[in-house]
Amino acid sequence: MRIVVTGGAGFIGSNLVDFLLARGHHVVAFDNFSTGRTEFLAPARTSLNFTMVDGDTTDPDALTRAFQGAEFVYHLAANADVRRGTEHPRKDLEQNTIATYNVLEAMRANGIRRMAFSSTGSIYGEPEVFPTPEDAPFPVQTSLYGASKLAGEGLIAAYCEGFGFQAYIFRFVSLLGERYSHGHVFDFFQRLRQNPHELRVLGNGQQRKSYLYVQDCLDAMQVAIDHSHDKVNIFNLGTDQSCRVVDSIGWITAHLGISPTLNYTGGERGWIGDSPLIELDCSRIRALGWTPKLTIQQGVVKTLEYLSQNLWLQDDHK
Repeated sequence: MRIVVTGGAGFIGSNLVDFLLARGHHVVAFDNFSTGRTEFLAPARTSLNFTMVDGDTTDPDALTRAFQGAEFVYHLAANADVRRGTEHPRKDLEQNTIATYNVLEAMRANGIRRMAFSSTGSIYGEPEVFPTPEDAPFPVQTSLYGASKLAGEGLIAAYCEGFGFQAYIFRFVSLLGERYSHGHVFDFFQRLRQNPHELRVLGNGQQRKSYLYVQDCLDAMQVAIDHSHDKVNIFNLGTDQSCRVVDSIGWITAHLGISPTLNYTGGERGWIGDSPLIELDCSRIRALGWTPKLTIQQGVVKTLEYLSQNLWLQDDHK
């Protein structure tokens, strides 16, 4: 099968490219390299079944050309800068919502009817039900990132109804693992390399979040696509665990063998739109036979091992 992965040079996308190539597919990675890295695609470039397209999801014509001959699209490209969303609100609109519309139109122009979409647990805002199921009451949005992703979900569902598409919408928790280049483990590791004696922590450290190892995430997506065949298939993807920020810091500092002083900025939120508790009900995907292989702590350690072995990623961080 010929498959397109938008954001194919990114953390999740490049791992997905390798995952699909290993299963015998021809994979087209579409990326503008604003945050993606050419280094992440080094293994893929050795395959005759791999094609790289340097393009932007805000360019409809580029998407339409890249999608020619494809049968399935994984739309992963997005602006994932949740923390600074209020500083550039148009970026979430253009790179997440309008870009998703462009992807859908490029699919329609090429007769492609099947897709997967990387949504987010952030679309639940601050729910009243924990763990939060896929059919939770319609949430009030608390971040521009979450709002833009939810709008993308709405467009996708409407295209499934209006144009006969089939979609898999995956609401991720934060992912961890090899090629991780954005998020709290990356930030803490970078700061502790610069100063192992002191660490600034946004909020009060009691924010509780769930995380998932990237390879477990890819396995879950494949299980859903293989076994769920509705018009619109929505799945939470995460572990049945959560951890506080201070727990994660403890694992990080223990792995690094240091004991820094922690300086908290205060409050239960680290930034505007930061949810103090994210924990998803993943019973729907588990009912299909999937279960994560790594715990959150193991995922954090795997990430630290990768970052320690690839210091160039932090030294060259954009």
